[in-house]
Amino acid sequence: MNEVFSYESLVHAVSGAVGSVTAMTVFFPLDTARLRLQVDENRKAKSTPAILAEIVKEEGLLAPYRGWFPVICSLCCSNFVYFYCFHCLKASWLKGKQSAPSTDLIIGIAAGVVNVLVTTPLWVVNTRLKLQGSKFHNEDIRPTNYSGILDAFVQIIRDEGVAALWNGTFPSLLLVLNPAIQFMIYEGLKRQLRRGIPRELSSLEVFVIGAIAKAIATTVTYPLQTIQSILRFGQYNNTSTEKSKLLSSLRTIKCLLVNRVRKYGMLGLFKGLEAKLLQTVLTAALMFLLYEKIASCTFRVMRLSNNHYKRR
Repeated sequence: MNEVFSYESLVHAVSGAVGSVTAMTVFFPLDTARLRLQVDENRKAKSTPAILAEIVKEEGLLAPYRGWFPVICSLCCSNFVYFYCFHCLKASWLKGKQSAPSTDLIIGIAAGVVNVLVTTPLWVVNTRLKLQGSKFHNEDIRPTNYSGILDAFVQIIRDEGVAALWNGTFPSLLLVLNPAIQFMIYEGLKRQLRRGIPRELSSLEVFVIGAIAKAIATTVTYPLQTIQSILRFGQYNNTSTEKSKLLSSLRTIKCLLVNRVRKYGMLGLFKGLEAKLLQTVLTAALMFLLYEKIASCTFRVMRLSNNHYKRR
């Protein structure tokens, strides 16, 4: 129980949330480009600079930052929950022993499942708000009119039912592999760099291993991320007659993947990957850098740094 409500887990959670919010704010336009490429299938612009230039030309200079506030709110909550769960579970499981890649992967998956179930409604709302007011090239997309986060919640529950707030939950549960793989590679590379010597890594080392970990995790799971974005946007008509929600979700994912391959070929599953990699790798690298620095400074001030590094 001490591990669940520990000061160290709280420090990790706050550091992760602050680091991710700052990093996302810096690279937010890249995420806007990625989301448009995933959802607006008829858009001709293929590269990140081209689509950002197109968005600014059609919708104004601030358009790449549309939906920033709900995304930041969702990201802050999501990373707080993930980092808190990850380090609580790790402390409970290891009890002072050194971790291993398999342990990091299992703990990362467990933390990811908790995170998805708690924060999916926030991500559904922020996807809708981020795309609201956009000039789509796909005529089948229906416009929405939300005045803010609370209004979006009210309208979605009223018009589509409470269950709509968990749209995309099943692919999101599959996607817990993304942060789990990311943390497994990150923690593994960190252990290799330290080679058993408790020390604080340099800023460059943290940035590079954070970038490598996220690049691998994102590339492996990207097709499911595209399906997740489409389902969260709420424009997909599910005609499945399956009574089981699990079977219905699997059929929906299969249909969306197959339709995308038929329309655009296998590369269609990776549409927007360039923008996603550019955004997510830079964001993750900066987030890990800020997270490590904030956490280490806090532990140093509280004189916990030696124990902190020995346990990681």
